[in-house]
Amino acid sequence: MCGIGGILRTDGQPIPEEWLDAIDARIAYRGPDGAGRFRDRVTFTDEQGRQRSVEVAFVHRRLSIIDHEDGKQPMVSEHGRSEREGLIAVVFNGCIYNHRELRTELEAKGHHFVTDHSDTEVLIHGWREWGEELFDQLEGMYALAIWDHVRRVLVLGRDRFGEKPMYYRATESVEAGEHTLFVPVFAFGSDAAALQTIPPPDPVCGDWCREHWLIPQLTFGYVCAQFHGPDSIDIASASPNGSTIFDGSGRALTSIADRAQTRVGKAGPGRAKPGDNATEIESLLDQAVARRLEADVPLGCFLSGGVDSSLIAWFARRRKPDLMTFSVSMPDARFDESAYAEQVARRIGSDHQTLDVAISPAEDLTHLINTLGQPFGDSSLLPTYWVSRAARQHVKVALAGDGGDELFLGYERYLAAPVLSRYWQWLRLLPTNFLHRRHPKSHANKLARLADMARDFPVLGVMGMEAIFTLEQLKALGPHIRRGRWACSIDEDHSVLHGLAAMGVPVELPAPSEAISDLRRFDLSHYLPDDLLRKTDTASMACGLEVRCPFLDRDLAATVLAMPVDELIPGGERKGLLRRIARKYLPKECVDRPKMGFAIPIGEWFRHDDLPHKGSGMKTLLLDHLNSAEPFGPIELNRKAVQRFIDEHMAGKRDHGQRLFTLLTLSIWARSTANA
Repeated sequence: MCGIGGILRTDGQPIPEEWLDAIDARIAYRGPDGAGRFRDRVTFTDEQGRQRSVEVAFVHRRLSIIDHEDGKQPMVSEHGRSEREGLIAVVFNGCIYNHRELRTELEAKGHHFVTDHSDTEVLIHGWREWGEELFDQLEGMYALAIWDHVRRVLVLGRDRFGEKPMYYRATESVEAGEHTLFVPVFAFGSDAAALQTIPPPDPVCGDWCREHWLIPQLTFGYVCAQFHGPDSIDIASASPNGSTIFDGSGRALTSIADRAQTRVGKAGPGRAKPGDNATEIESLLDQAVARRLEADVPLGCFLSGGVDSSLIAWFARRRKPDLMTFSVSMPDARFDESAYAEQVARRIGSDHQTLDVAISPAEDLTHLINTLGQPFGDSSLLPTYWVSRAARQHVKVALAGDGGDELFLGYERYLAAPVLSRYWQWLRLLPTNFLHRRHPKSHANKLARLADMARDFPVLGVMGMEAIFTLEQLKALGPHIRRGRWACSIDEDHSVLHGLAAMGVPVELPAPSEAISDLRRFDLSHYLPDDLLRKTDTASMACGLEVRCPFLDRDLAATVLAMPVDELIPGGERKGLLRRIARKYLPKECVDRPKMGFAIPIGEWFRHDDLPHKGSGMKTLLLDHLNSAEPFGPIELNRKAVQRFIDEHMAGKRDHGQRLFTLLTLSIWARSTANA
C-alpha cells in the first residue's frame, strides 16, 4: 500500500524537480514508511528521421506491508536474462495476492529474483515474460506504472474493480509531423489534486474533470474520472495506444465479465444444480480470504455483524486462529451494530474488540475532502474513517466486505428496479409532497422517492435510482462553471445525458427482465469504484491502514457474474444465495436482520449542533459554507434553490440531508482549491 506518481515528458525538456515535489507532498500521507524517486531519459530517431528525447520520472511513498527490507520503490532492474532485456522500473500501490505462485512460475522460466518475497519484483519479471498479458496473470488490488527503457513504453495498470486509485492528466496533443501527434506532458498518480499543479494549471478543476463533470457529480455524488486499464503509451508517438486511457469507460467490468462467461459459461444443460452453487461459492470465498491473509504486519477484520463482514471473519478465523476482529460503538444507538458484531465474534471465536470512536465530524470532513482533493457526496466516508482510525491502533491491515452487495444483489433497489421499469408511467403520476414529509425510512417516503425516479426514468433509466438530486432539482440549481475551459451548464436534460455519456454510461430504457442486471452493471462500473472503493481507500489511507476486499477476488467475482439473477436472489430474497451460506455458520438473528449499512444521522446533524454526543458542529459548518459570499468558487448554483433546500430541511418539511452533504463537500473542495 503506497502512494505513487509519475510524469512522462516528450518535448525534450527536463522534468522540473518542483513538479515531482508537488506530487510527493500530496501523496506523502499514503506512505509514512519510505520514499523514493526515479528518473530516466531516452534519445532516439523517430519515423520522420528526427532526433527526439523523452524523460520519465517516478515518485513513491511506501506503507510497508510485505518484505520490509527488500520491497523499496521505485524498484529498478538494470538487466534481465539477456542484453535485450534492459532497464525496467516500477512504482506500485496495492498488493498482488498470488505473487508467490507467479514467482515460482517465473523462476521455472529462468528468471532470477533478488528480493526475498517482494510482490513488486514479480511485476518486473512478469512484464519481461508476458508483456501486457501480465495483467491477466495478476490477482490483487493495484495501481501501477511500468517503464520499459528498451521498448520506450510506459504502461499503466489498475485492478479490475478499481480498489486502488489512478488519476491522470495530459497536456494537449501537439502535431509533430504529417501523421504524428504526441502529448508533451503526461502525469499520473494516486492523488487527483497533485496533478493539477503540473503546468499549465487549471484553477477550476484540472484535467481529471471532464467537460460535463459537474452534472454527474451532483447527480450521483462523485466524480468519475479515474483510469480504467491496463493500457500503455508508446513513446514512438507518445500518444495513448488506444483511447481507453482517457475515456474512463469502465472496461474493468467488461474484462471480468468476459472472463466469467469463458470460465463458467451460461446457465443451461450441464450447469450445476442451484443447490450446488452455494458449495462452489463457499469454496471460492474461502480461497479469496486465504489469498488476503499474507502480511508481515498485524492483520485483522472489520466486523459489523452483517452478512458480508461476518462471513469474511468466519473464513479468516478458520485459517488464522489468533484473528483480531473490530467493531465500533457509534454514539447513536440507532446506528450502533456493535452488539451484533460481538455476537458473531463469540460464535466464530475471534479476538474481538469493540472500539470507541472519537468523532469530530466537521473537522474530520474538512480534512477528508482536502485529502481526497475532490467533492464527494457519500456521508459514510466519515464512519469509515473513524473505524479505520480506531483499528489502526491495533493492526496495519484489515479485511472488509466491500463488493458483497454489488455482486450478490444485496440492495433494496435491485428488487425495486423491475417495478420501476415496468410501472414508471403510472408511478410518476403519484403526488409526493405529503409523502416526502414522512420519515426517510418509512414506506411512504420510499414510495415518494420511487415516484421521483419514475419522472426521471426516460432520461436516467434505472441509474436514476441512485441519483441524489432529481432532474427538476438540478434544473432549479442551474449548475454552471463560469470560467475555465471546462465551462458547462444544464440545458433541459441534454447536459445530464452528455455528462452520463462522458462517464461511459449508455442510458437506455431496460426491459423489466434486464433492469437488475443493468443496475448492477452501473454499480460495478461506477458506484463501486468511484464511490465505495474511493471512500474506503481515502478513509483508510488517511490513517495508514491497508484494507483488502475478498469479495472482489477475480475467481469469485467471475463465477458470481456468470450466474443468473434468480439464483443469486432465490424467491426474491436479497443476497439469498450468500445468506444460505451464512446461515450454516452465523447466528440467525444476525443473518436475517434488516440491513443497516454504515450510516450516520447526517440530516439530524445538519439541524442541531447540540445533540447528546456533544454536538457535531455540522450545522455550523454547513451554514458557514453555503451562506458565504462564493460558496462554490468558480461554480455558480442558484442561491435561492440552495436556500430552499436549507429552509425545507431545517423546518422538517423534507429530508435533504444527502443533498446538503453533497453541496457542502462541493463547497469545501471549492474553498480548498481557491486557497491552494
